[in-house]
Amino acid sequence: MATEKKGMSLPLKLLIGIVVGIVCGLFLPESAMTIVVTLKYVLNQLIMFCVPLIVIGFIAPSITKMGSNATRMLAVAIIVAYASTVLATLMSMVAGYVLVPILPIASSMEGLKELPGVAFELNIPQIMPVMSALVFSVLVGLAAVWTKARTVTVVLQEFQNIVLSVVKKVVIPVLPFFIALTFCGLSYDGTITKQFPAFLLAIVIVMAGHYIWMAVLYGFAGAYSGKSGVEVVKHYGPAYLTAVGTMSSAATLAVALDCARKSKNLRSDMVEFGIPLFANIHLCGSALTETFFVMIVSKVLFGELPSPGRMVLFILLLGIFAIGAPGVPGGTVMASLGLITGILFTDPATSGDATALMLAIFALQDSFGTACNVTGDGALTLILTGYAEKHGIKEQAIKTVDL
Repeated sequence: MATEKKGMSLPLKLLIGIVVGIVCGLFLPESAMTIVVTLKYVLNQLIMFCVPLIVIGFIAPSITKMGSNATRMLAVAIIVAYASTVLATLMSMVAGYVLVPILPIASSMEGLKELPGVAFELNIPQIMPVMSALVFSVLVGLAAVWTKARTVTVVLQEFQNIVLSVVKKVVIPVLPFFIALTFCGLSYDGTITKQFPAFLLAIVIVMAGHYIWMAVLYGFAGAYSGKSGVEVVKHYGPAYLTAVGTMSSAATLAVALDCARKSKNLRSDMVEFGIPLFANIHLCGSALTETFFVMIVSKVLFGELPSPGRMVLFILLLGIFAIGAPGVPGGTVMASLGLITGILFTDPATSGDATALMLAIFALQDSFGTACNVTGDGALTLILTGYAEKHGIKEQAIKTVDL
């Protein structure tokens, strides 16, 4: 059984899912795509239903285990997540002013083939929205610490074990199928084959920015903590691939937790606390991408770049919106549409075109921005580990299940 597990490792399953999905999307007829779209819808409902449970199951118990240090660690986590997002977007802004004017960006977007609708809707509503689960977890965890509620603390730890079992037996097994169905749809409607070449150069630049920022994050985290950042990031392959396929930090959460647990340089209590939290508040890759792309859209539609003052204001507010963006595909750009039209594209006559073009090109790289977000979470968790050790915060025992 162990041999079978090694032969079909998670990264291999994910790669197979991506390839099979793209190939099938090129050849399947519309009748078959109706089944694909329906299955993807059902699996997405199932995965998204589990996400609030994962958030509650990991963050709340982790806060209770940190005891009197919980409030301080939460503040540190929010500060480093905001700093990472803002600094990444400032780097992207500088690159935009240097590179966008010399890029041969095409303004025409080819029409896509329309995907068929779902054959039937099997709605599985979440018990609460992801951000509600995040706030609930933080408040319940902190309140349990403040009131020294032993019974609630034990219940939360038992709930964590239940959620771990759900992750192992439900979420992880269906992810490769969900990824295959997602890429099948992208291949069928032409997103990969038609729209991608028009903005290939911009996407390559943005992806280079992702890797540069991840190198900066892990370099700083390693220097601050005194531990190797490479030892952490080398375990993140499965999480990166999963994020590319799911386009969602939330849907990748289970795999990201498993990857982070394998690192010897990350404290287990910081992993259980930091990874689920950062999945919802640390969106450096998506924000970096959005910043570069709004500059491209401005150049394409209006022939000029936004002023530095407006860009800096946009970036500072985008960092706040990123913390509140839900961990779902397109979360950052959807949450910040008000910023885009309120600060950068204020003319009602053209804001609609700008918004549509922004959503279209952002969708082309959404998966890679998400992968940067997820991978960067490991660096921030290393910073939390370093902070905890520098300030004498004792490590709390954490129960885990190997996936």
